Amino acid sequence: MTHPVARWQTDLERLLAIRSQFVISGSIHDSFLTTTDSGPVLVPFVRALWESLKLHEFRFLLIYDPTDGIRVYPDENALREQAEKLFDLKLRNGTQIVSLESLSAVMKNCSAQRAMRCALVINFASRISREAAHLSEAEYRFFTGAEKCALTATPIVTVETTSPTSSAPGRPLYNPVIWLVNRTQDLPGWYTLDNERVASLIIGKPDYETRYASALQLAPLFAGFNDAGSAARDQFLKRFAEGTEGMSLAALSDITELADRQQLGIRDIDDAVRCYQLGALDNPWRKDYLREKIRDALPFIEERVKGQHPAVVKTLDILKRSVMGMTGAQARSGGNRPRGVLFFAGPTGVGKTELAKTLTQLVFGDERAYLRFDMSEFAESHSGARLLGAPPGYVGYDAGGELTNAVRDKPFSVVLFDEIEKAHPQILDKFLQILEDGRLTDGRGETAYFSETILVFTSNLGIFVENRDGVRVQQVKAGDAYDVVEEKVRASIEDYFKFRLARPELLNRIGDNIVVFNFITPDVAERILDGMLHNVARRLLDEFKLKLAMSAAVRKALAERCISDLSNGGRGIGNALESNFINPLSRALFEQNFDGKQILSVQDLQEKDRVIELTLQLS
Repeated sequence: MTHPVARWQTDLERLLAIRSQFVISGSIHDSFLTTTDSGPVLVPFVRALWESLKLHEFRFLLIYDPTDGIRVYPDENALREQAEKLFDLKLRNGTQIVSLESLSAVMKNCSAQRAMRCALVINFASRISREAAHLSEAEYRFFTGAEKCALTATPIVTVETTSPTSSAPGRPLYNPVIWLVNRTQDLPGWYTLDNERVASLIIGKPDYETRYASALQLAPLFAGFNDAGSAARDQFLKRFAEGTEGMSLAALSDITELADRQQLGIRDIDDAVRCYQLGALDNPWRKDYLREKIRDALPFIEERVKGQHPAVVKTLDILKRSVMGMTGAQARSGGNRPRGVLFFAGPTGVGKTELAKTLTQLVFGDERAYLRFDMSEFAESHSGARLLGAPPGYVGYDAGGELTNAVRDKPFSVVLFDEIEKAHPQILDKFLQILEDGRLTDGRGETAYFSETILVFTSNLGIFVENRDGVRVQQVKAGDAYDVVEEKVRASIEDYFKFRLARPELLNRIGDNIVVFNFITPDVAERILDGMLHNVARRLLDEFKLKLAMSAAVRKALAERCISDLSNGGRGIGNALESNFINPLSRALFEQNFDGKQILSVQDLQEKDRVIELTLQLS
C-alpha cells in the first residue's frame, strides 16, 4: 500500500525551480509519514524535509535556531567538514552559536553556492524578533538582507555528477532558505509582501487517508492486531482514523504509546483515543455498577423530582442508551458525539434543574460534576467570547472560554444550559458543532471534547405565547391534561427553532430528546411541601439539636398559604414556605433560650397586621 505524500512536500519539490525561499507555517511540529530507506515511517519535519530534498541531489541541510545556533543535518563527520569549509564555520559538538549578521552571511553563501546543493532551514523563526512590527536595528538589517537575498538568488545546476536515479537530472534548482514559523504574521509583514520569490506553505491537519496510512504503521503496537483477521484489522484502522479526525499524526503516535503502556487491544481503540483527548484513564461510563444504579434509579429520582413520571421515564431511557454507548448508533460515524442530549421543557419550578442535578449524582456520584450556565447571561452576541473564548488578537483570548475550560477540567459531567432560548442566536450556532462533532475549539486553539458529557438544555418555551396583538398570554395552565401540555409545548419549540430563529438544523440535532414536564398538581404539591418541612426539621436538628413538632392546624394553615398558587411550581412553594414559616420561626427562635431543650413544638400560626406570628413551645 502506497502512502499519501504531504501536500507541503509536493508543493516544495514542485516550486524549487522557481522559488528561492519558503515560509512554512501551521503544524510544523507534527510528525509526517515519509518513505525512507527502511520503508514508510513517521518522522519529524526536518527528517521529512531531508527525505524529499535528497532525491534532488541535496547533500545536507544547515539548520539554525536562536537557541543552539547552526548545525548540519544529517549529522555526519564528512558533511560537517564540508559545511565548515564552504561556510567558514567552526562547529563545536556539532553546533555553533552565530549572530544575525553571521547568519545573514551564511544565507547569502547558501543561496549562491555552486559546489553542491544545500538548504538553510531557520527553525523557530517566530522567535527571532520579539515583535515583528517593531524590529530592532539589527533585526531590521537581517530581514532586509534576507529579502534582498530572496530577490537576487538564481537557480543553479551543481558541478556534481548527477545520479541516474535523480528525479530531475541537470534541472536548475534554488538552494532554498526555509523559514519555519508558527504563523506567517510572526515575520515582518513587508517581508513576503509582493515578493514572488517567497512561497508561503501552510501545513494543515492530516486528512482521513493520511491518518489511515499512519494508523497502519502504528497498529502492530496494539495488543492483538497481528493475530486478528483481515476484517477486524480493517475495522480497527477505520475506527482509529475516524476517531482521530482533526488530530495530528503526533497525536496518533501518543495514543498508540498510551495503548501500549496500558495493554489496550484493537477493540479498545475508542478508549485509547478518549484517554488522549480527555487526559483521563478512568471512564465512569464503563463502570459495572453504573447499570445496576440506573436499573434501580426510578424511585431514587422520583423521590427528588416529584410528579414527573413520564419525564423521568423518558430521561432514564435516554440515559440507558448513553450508558450502552448507543447514542448516534444509527449514523455511520457518531462516536464523538456527546453521550446524551436532553431538552427539558415545561413550566418554571417543576424539577427540570433538579433532574439534571439528580442525573449527575446518579452517574458520577458527585454533584460537583454538574456544570450550569445561565443562558440569560449570554443574550448579546459579544458574550459568546466569554462562553467560548475571545478570538486571537482580542483582549482575554489567552484565558479561554468558561464553557471550554470547564469541560476540559471536568470531561465527565452533566452540562446544563439553563433557559436556552434567552441566548443570542449566534451563540446557539456553536451548539451545532458540539452536538454533531462533540468538540469545540477556543480562542487559544485548544479543543474541549464533549464526547463523555451529557448535555441538558432547559426551556420555558410554549407556556406563554404572544397573541395576534403582541400580548403575552398563557397557552397552557395547571390542570390541563399532560398530553395537551406536551403537544403545545413541543409545537412551540418547533416553531421557535424553525421559524423565529430560522435554525431548524439545531432542532434536528436535538432530535426526539425533548422531555416535557407537567405542571405541579395539588397532590404532588402536598408531597413537595412535606419534603421541604422535613428539610427544615433536619436543619433544626443539625444546628440546634431540636426536634420539630407541629400541630395539624398549623400544617393545614401552611398548606393553604403555600400551595394555593401553583403557577410557580415547587420553587414557588419554597418561596411561600420561607415567607410564611421559616422567617417567623427564625424571628421567634431569635428571642428564645433553648439550651437543654430537645423539642420545638409549633402550636399556632396567626396573621396580625400582615405579620405572621408563631406560637412556640420548647421542652
